[in-house]
Amino acid sequence: MTPIVKTEGLTHLYSPGTPFERIAVQDLDFQAMKGEFIGIIGHTGSGKSTFIQHLNGLLKPTKGRVLFDGEDIWSSKTKTHGVRFKVGLVFQYPEYQLFEETVYKDIAFGPKNMKLSEEEIDARVREAADLVGIGEELLEKSPFDLSGGQKRRVAIAGVIAMRPDVLILDEPTAGLDPAGSAEILANIKDYHHRMGSTVLFVTHSMEDAARIADRLLVFSGGHLVMDGTPNAIFARPEELEAIDLGIPEITRVVARLREKGLDIPAAIYTVEQAKAALMKLKEGKADA
Repeated sequence: MTPIVKTEGLTHLYSPGTPFERIAVQDLDFQAMKGEFIGIIGHTGSGKSTFIQHLNGLLKPTKGRVLFDGEDIWSSKTKTHGVRFKVGLVFQYPEYQLFEETVYKDIAFGPKNMKLSEEEIDARVREAADLVGIGEELLEKSPFDLSGGQKRRVAIAGVIAMRPDVLILDEPTAGLDPAGSAEILANIKDYHHRMGSTVLFVTHSMEDAARIADRLLVFSGGHLVMDGTPNAIFARPEELEAIDLGIPEITRVVARLREKGLDIPAAIYTVEQAKAALMKLKEGKADA
């Protein structure tokens, strides 16, 4: 099966040939299959954002290739232009990019640029709004009258409305309160479940990464240093801490509980998993 998106020896230099030359990503090989849900973690400056901006042609590799559905996205201007509709990228704090008079018009901006019919645009706007939890009653409101979480959902809907085969989100919960973050993550997970698209999301939250990703990429110093399931990645705490990351806080709590004699699994990375394990332990004692 052909990967939906792939990089081969991807390298990117900023300010090449100057005293400020810096390697952002180097010799990076990666592939994602259709329908995968991938979290991307790494400290600031590790290369995460540079990497994802190559996947839809916003940045051109200094060396190496980026392929979409088996074809080099830089092989022609037509392919480079077309991939930007097939690989949707939601930047950090996307609500600052809202600019239309109404929520409806903001969500419709991408589909209009795709030269779709009015009927198709309308269908996509309403579908995208529903997927991110924006009700019909908000469509004719100004996006600037909405809450921070609602603005974030509108901005995400604007990308979803193009029905990309790959959806990439850079820190989708940055700056939101816990309730707002939980809602956004639930929207993204629901979108993935209902549409079957490949999803990549960058996050600084180990808890978010563990909660909703099926696979994690770990970046450090411009290199992809780990690639695996959350269980496999978080089972290497010393390596994560060596690159200024760590395991989820709930995993540390569970480790302390195990040290005190509680018979619960070590491989717990979310609050939900911990709650289920403690409830099972409680029920077991009640039955004894």
